[in-house]
Amino acid sequence: MRKVIFFMLTSLDGYFEGPDHEIDWHNTDAEFQDFAIEQTGQAGMLLFGRLTYEMMASFWPTKGAIESDPIVAGRMNSLPKIVFSRTLARAEWQNTRLVKTNFAKEIAALKKLPGKDLCILGSSDLAVSFLEAGLLDEIRILLNPIVLGEGKPLFKGIQTRLHLKLLKTRIFQNGNVLLFYQPANRDETHA
Repeated sequence: MRKVIFFMLTSLDGYFEGPDHEIDWHNTDAEFQDFAIEQTGQAGMLLFGRLTYEMMASFWPTKGAIESDPIVAGRMNSLPKIVFSRTLARAEWQNTRLVKTNFAKEIAALKKLPGKDLCILGSSDLAVSFLEAGLLDEIRILLNPIVLGEGKPLFKGIQTRLHLKLLKTRIFQNGNVLLFYQPANRDETHA
């Protein structure tokens, strides 16, 4: 069965974007680039909420993205994608399908199909809804060595306490730390 994996870059104080939606603080270098190639190579499908989809769709198909990052751009553009949105009228980025209703049913069906994992890149609001529905299998948080002081917090809007099990860590030379978590079985959290 395929897993649904959520990946997000955050500041040490838990923000995934600054107060004006800026992400210029992302600590990326050649090692991060190698990781991005590795991670997109493991994905069988990309899942997005509307805002992240619009940002990604406006960047990855561009000449600049393709020239500066040909491997990741090629994968981002060619992989099958789903954008989950009740308000988006259409999805025009290559290999994208728009899903407006029955999000949980759609994910449950996709998880049963053979193939590589389903990856949410960004899309914190979508990840929160999937977490609350019990649809996320793994959470990957890349902590950047920066304190923003304000911005949009990761998992904003989550309504229930969620216990996580640390699976592994990876330390990058530039100070980033990648944390791999699995949502803990609810029965284990009450034992």
